[in-house]
Amino acid sequence: MIFKGSNAILGLSTRKALALGCATIALAIPTAVQAQAAAEASDRAAASDEIVVTANKREENIADIGMSVSAFGSRALETRQIVSLEDVAGLVPGLTFALSGNNTPILTLRAVGFNDSSLGVYPAVSVYIDEAPLPFPAMSSHSAYDLQRVEVLKGPQGTLFGQNSTGGAINYIAAKPTESLTVGGRLSYGRFNEINGEAFISGPLTDTLRARVAVTGANGDGWQISSSRPGDTSGAQSFLAGRAIFEWQPSETLKFSLNANGWVDKSEPQAPQFIAYYPQSQVVSVPSVFASPFSPQSPRAADWNADATRPRGDRDFYQLAFRADIGITSDITLTSLSTYARMTQDMSIENDGTQFKQLDMTSNIGRLRSFSQELRIANNGSSTMRWVVGANYEESRTFEDQLIRFPDNGSFLLLGILASSARNSQNIRNMAAFGNIEYELSDRITLKAGTRYTDYRNRAETCGYDAGDGNINATWNFLGSLSGRSFTPLSNAVPINQRCFSLNASGVPSLVPFEGELKQDNVSWRVGVDFRPTDDMLVYANLSRGYKAGSFPILAAATTSQFAPVVQEAVTAYEVGFRSPLLDRALQLNAAAFYYDYKDKQVLSKVLDPVFGPLDALVNVPKSRVLGAEAELGFRPIDGLSLNANLTYLDTKITEYTGFNVLGNLVDAAGAPLPFASKWNYSLDGEYRTGALVRGGNAFFGGTVTGRSEADSAIDSDNVTIPSRPINKVLPGLVNPYKTNAFTTVDLRLGFEADQGWRVMLWGKNIFNQYYWTNVVQNGDTGVRYAARPATYGVTFGFKFD
Repeated sequence: MIFKGSNAILGLSTRKALALGCATIALAIPTAVQAQAAAEASDRAAASDEIVVTANKREENIADIGMSVSAFGSRALETRQIVSLEDVAGLVPGLTFALSGNNTPILTLRAVGFNDSSLGVYPAVSVYIDEAPLPFPAMSSHSAYDLQRVEVLKGPQGTLFGQNSTGGAINYIAAKPTESLTVGGRLSYGRFNEINGEAFISGPLTDTLRARVAVTGANGDGWQISSSRPGDTSGAQSFLAGRAIFEWQPSETLKFSLNANGWVDKSEPQAPQFIAYYPQSQVVSVPSVFASPFSPQSPRAADWNADATRPRGDRDFYQLAFRADIGITSDITLTSLSTYARMTQDMSIENDGTQFKQLDMTSNIGRLRSFSQELRIANNGSSTMRWVVGANYEESRTFEDQLIRFPDNGSFLLLGILASSARNSQNIRNMAAFGNIEYELSDRITLKAGTRYTDYRNRAETCGYDAGDGNINATWNFLGSLSGRSFTPLSNAVPINQRCFSLNASGVPSLVPFEGELKQDNVSWRVGVDFRPTDDMLVYANLSRGYKAGSFPILAAATTSQFAPVVQEAVTAYEVGFRSPLLDRALQLNAAAFYYDYKDKQVLSKVLDPVFGPLDALVNVPKSRVLGAEAELGFRPIDGLSLNANLTYLDTKITEYTGFNVLGNLVDAAGAPLPFASKWNYSLDGEYRTGALVRGGNAFFGGTVTGRSEADSAIDSDNVTIPSRPINKVLPGLVNPYKTNAFTTVDLRLGFEADQGWRVMLWGKNIFNQYYWTNVVQNGDTGVRYAARPATYGVTFGFKFD
């Protein structure tokens, strides 16, 4: 079985495309071409060298970077089967990946993140590919392929990477065109009949023009099993992505590159697990939903609607990034980077984790467009004083239209409301100017400083409107009549933007869309010092401040007050750390300690509506703080054996916030930890590679242990319990349902690399089938979990010829 219904055609075409792509590249290789053992040895040597990173927007050895950076080369990405943004998050302790209630990704780094579920919101951890921004989280879904490396920069990166990087930045560095013809690829087959493939061809087109084309994709059966219909599965994977990079260098002082990439994703959105029933009104429950069994505590368990509104995905994305590097003098280079990105989606998302329509987003249509332009001038990295100055302009437009059905929701059923719709559009403009300087005061001391001024404007228009049955109109016309004021009754006979139902300040339906404008500016900055006690050891101290822009929610709001935006948040970070090779470079120890002063943290929380109970809203947490430390240890005790260990400790606390918790209760949350902030995060990785075997090639085997402690998924989750009442119920034994659990997962790999350029690997992820979840959400009357994937395993065959 591939897919059901219309997905069968898509599944077959995707598999054919993968097979055809790999076969075409393989057939393009002359049969006389064979990789030499010397070339493979060279690759292995290169893989062991220190990684070069671009944390300061120039290529530098990671050992010379005075900040916390985690970087992973192509070999580590390949052997550890890193094929998604979620996999990347698993590489770095302190970086977490979770799904929102609308299946948009939530990235949190060192407890700094943003848990809104809207499509068109900026993250707190920004993502780039070759410095070109992927400004909205959903855009970065399928970029982790054919990479040279991945860099994760920790802490506010506002001076060089702009606002919306208060937590840090993830940089994908794509593999670049080669000087000679090179082809390669891999094909994996794993659990759930998943085929995952990747292929590339790279080389010169002329003496001055080189190109590289890469494709990747996956297709597999559903990994989730319906709790009410054991024969029904969901979560099927089906996507295809591609990237073409052209580099033209007509002279030593001129270099141009074009990166065109995109993807089409028909994968089914993940369905959640039903774990609690808490009616919003706390007056009436729906017997059918109340009687629904809880999801089994298993990674594969979930439930969803069986009709045409079952989980369905349809997303597509493309990006064009053009870069020009122009040598003004032998020491100074002008860089221009122009980027345009567009994404569309049409999805049906399961929200309540039951077979009923308690609260399901049966249609979520969205569009994102973003243009950015950066101009900067910098000198080369060999000078005593290294500097860069530049400016940015960004213009983005977002649109989202949601249809939510809830005929089985007690609060709305009382009023005869079966569905509602909401649409939101944002017109966002950013302008910024920045500068950064590093000055070598002596052979041992380097001073650093940087700043960026950003002017931000967001004009939003939001409208909640009747879904077409007239029930919303009738209810809000009645609510409006209670105000005693005259108003034009809502009617479906007029255009959507003239029947917005949310009650305005006068207590009558607004009729026209809510319009808001958020205008703010800020100055990000960083100062620091690097000190080298010895030639090999680097000690650094940094003080920085970063900002994340505010945003408007997309909600079917009862009143227009729910449309209020969150204002920009600010993080002031104090950090000290060191990098030190020991034992003649056989041991590498990196460590850092940091303190964050967090102002106006943005969170998706609740407001209490007098009619409908707890409803979603964006709020700012006035004051909070993060205290943490991390350590990375790399050890090569003997030839062929590499051991790596990472540990992150986070102590987070809200110091000032009075508001509503996930159940709509007014609380003073001072002292509570921040959401998605596990106190302990850790990973252990080891790999052994043999020397050349008797018949050539080398074998390798390795494993990775990853884990973290429990965390809150919402504000004050430690103190949130479901009240014991006849209309409520919760999974037996579950005291604090809105927390994520502690977990430890184990991955294993075993493979062989031949001197002739091919390789084969057996692998397993989460081999002990650890059950854990990344998020817990209250959607209407039900509390639901988003479970991590179960054990997966498979075999990968790869090749590379040049």
